[in-house]
Amino acid sequence: MYNKGTIIPGLVIFVLLVTSPIWFNGFKAATPPKPELPPGGEKNCVMPKEYMRDNHMVLLNQWRDSVLREEERVVVTVDGKNYRKGLQMACMQCHSNKEKFCDTCHTYADVNPYCWDCHLTPKEAASKEVTH
Repeated sequence: MYNKGTIIPGLVIFVLLVTSPIWFNGFKAATPPKPELPPGGEKNCVMPKEYMRDNHMVLLNQWRDSVLREEERVVVTVDGKNYRKGLQMACMQCHSNKEKFCDTCHTYADVNPYCWDCHLTPKEAASKEVTH
């Protein structure tokens, strides 16, 4: 009446197919990335490491809004060192190698941030200055 002779094997096959990535990887997650830390032994960022790991995009969006919409170009001071708000003015001063810092985590998380649609890495900015 309910075709349980075909439904039950069909459900078993469906469950096996849906869970095959778990079985294929042997219940192991991918190795988390280890982004290259800034050269020069910088230990402090504008916020603690844990906060930046989880909320850096929120902070960058807040900075963008305050700088562009409210014209608040306030300097961020960390341990006596001054940074202007912004990806290029603050973050890229220490984390100058986008490929070894930003891209390692973004690739791991399969995230394509739109920051680089407008912003240049220090290498790109230097090459543009030389050509002009």
